[in-house]
Amino acid sequence: MTKIGIIGIGRLGLCFALNLERVGFHVYGIDSNADYVQSIQDRTFSSNEPHVNYVLGEAENLTVSTDLKTIRDASIELIFLCVPTPSNVDGTFDHSYIDEVCSQLLTLGNPEKETHLVINSTVMPGYCDQLNERMQPHGYTVSYNPEFIAQGSIMADQQSPDQVLIGEANKEAGDRIESVYRAFCQGNPRYSRMSRVEAEITKLAVNCFLTTKIAFANSIGDLTIEHGGNQDAVLQAIGADARIGYNFLRYGFGYGGPCLPRDNRAMRMAAQKVGLNLPLSEATDEANMLHRDFQRETFEQNYSNEETITFSDLSYKRNSDIIEESQRLALAVDLAQKGYNVVLNDRAAVLDQIRAIYQDLFSYEVKEDE
Repeated sequence: MTKIGIIGIGRLGLCFALNLERVGFHVYGIDSNADYVQSIQDRTFSSNEPHVNYVLGEAENLTVSTDLKTIRDASIELIFLCVPTPSNVDGTFDHSYIDEVCSQLLTLGNPEKETHLVINSTVMPGYCDQLNERMQPHGYTVSYNPEFIAQGSIMADQQSPDQVLIGEANKEAGDRIESVYRAFCQGNPRYSRMSRVEAEITKLAVNCFLTTKIAFANSIGDLTIEHGGNQDAVLQAIGADARIGYNFLRYGFGYGGPCLPRDNRAMRMAAQKVGLNLPLSEATDEANMLHRDFQRETFEQNYSNEETITFSDLSYKRNSDIIEESQRLALAVDLAQKGYNVVLNDRAAVLDQIRAIYQDLFSYEVKEDE
């Protein structure tokens, strides 16, 4: 049975671990949160992500620990890093969690056989090359393998990707990574193998294209509404052009969540670092904000602030409990601060997060989980 290590078994890492375990790998998962690791070990952990709770309950070859030495003792030669890379104030990514993990690995001494480190976390272009220079003298290679998934469908998205993106350290590392995905991916995804920096740019560029498409759709929708037309009819006609397509070309709230906004900002910073200007990224963010202004002004024109307005599904997307940069929530905040009586209707897990931040700015109604 092939052994694989995963350092960082949070929301994404645990899904990846379970997808690997269910097709026959023995997965060794490492996380720094002792209580969380214990809950996985005794199967008391509960996730809002579909399929996680069932697959975890059935998992027989998942070993979890807080001790990195567990991976070394198991002589694992392929290790995926799924640790956070939060955004800095300037929009770049903070790589300190990856750096710290690698420092801890180095304290264990050099591995007996060359070991391949695979970075799943989103990073700035050029980072993996720098990390490889640091780790290679000590028996490690560094490759880059980000995933394109959405919260609320992580396990399914991992199983059925459009492509598997591999920024490989060398052919052997790339072959090993590809073989892992071929073992559990359904369908026939494209395997895009390239250099590390090419893969780093590709990851950002894909998400930036999506933000641009979402912002474009909402902007055209706003224009159509102002001319008295039907925005959905216009967008359906635009999407009928095969060069454009329907995906992400729907009218609604702006883009948000933990990935798209920050990847868009990071792309701009990556360009600035090498002396380039990418006005598209900045324009996309501006268009996203202008769309929210349009939505707020439309509410103000059609509803007096004596009326009660109810918002449902406040997370950044359906089937998620994440409120980070939720444009629906941001609009609700705008209107409540304008004096409207705003009622939020959502699951308790979502409302508890909002109440902790905004307290009595809203009225709250709990709905049953769907």
